[in-house]
Amino acid sequence: MAYTDYEQWKSTPLTNQPYLSIIIPTYNESFRIVPTIGAVASHVSGLGFPWELIIADDGSVDGTIQMIQELEFTNLTLLLTDKNGGKGSAVQRGMLVAKGKYMLFDDADNSTPIEELDKVLVKVAQEGYDVAVGSRAIAGAEAAKRSPLRRLMSNTLRGLVQNVFHIGVQDTQCGFKLFTRKAAQELYGKQTIMGFSFDLEILYLAEKYGYHIAEVPVTWRDAPGSKVDTRKEAHRFLRDLAKIKLNDWRGLYA
Repeated sequence: MAYTDYEQWKSTPLTNQPYLSIIIPTYNESFRIVPTIGAVASHVSGLGFPWELIIADDGSVDGTIQMIQELEFTNLTLLLTDKNGGKGSAVQRGMLVAKGKYMLFDDADNSTPIEELDKVLVKVAQEGYDVAVGSRAIAGAEAAKRSPLRRLMSNTLRGLVQNVFHIGVQDTQCGFKLFTRKAAQELYGKQTIMGFSFDLEILYLAEKYGYHIAEVPVTWRDAPGSKVDTRKEAHRFLRDLAKIKLNDWRGLYA
C-alpha cells in the first residue's frame, strides 16, 4: 500500500458510491479502537477502490467516542446513540445507513485480521454469493487462544443450530461477515434480536430467503479484553433460539 492512498482516504471525500462499506460496532473500546481503525484503513486504502468506514457506537462512556472524533477522518462516519442497545443494534444501524455495494461487519477487536477481507470479497464480488461468513470451524481455519470452555460451548451450541435450525453454516458467531447491498438491507431490515445472537437470526433469514451463503475459513485470535461472558451468552443464545422459531411461526419473517 502506498502511504499516499491512506492519506487520500483520510482527507478526501468520496465522490462516487463506495465499493465497500465496513461497519464496526463499538462499546467501551478505547484501549483498542484506534489501532483497529489504523489497521483497517491502512489495508483497505491500498486495495484500489472507494470505501467508507462506519463506526456504530453503542453508548460508550470510556472515551471511545472522543478518540474516534479526534481522528477527523473524512470517510469515517461515527453513529451515536444515547443508550446501550446491544451489539446487534449497533451493527443494524450501521448496515442500514451504509452506502456500499458490499458491506462488511467486522468486530472492533480485530480478532479476524482485516487481511482476511480478500477471501470473503472474492466469494461475493467474483463468485456470486450473497453472503460470505468468516469461519473458525471449517477446514483451513486457524483459531488460536480459544479457551477450552469457550471451545466446548461453541461446539455444543453449533450442534443445536445445525440440528434445530438446519443452517448450513458451522460458525454463525464469527464477527466477520460480508453481504451484498441487497442482502444486507433486507436481512438487517428484518432483524429483531439486538444482542449477542443477532448473527444467528441474520443467517437464519438468509437461508429462509434463499440467499447464497459461502462459509470461508479465516484466521482468528482471541483478543485480550473480550467482553463476552461465555456462560451468560450461552443462556441468552438458547433463549434467542426459541425467539427466532417463535417469530417464524408467527409469520414475522414472512
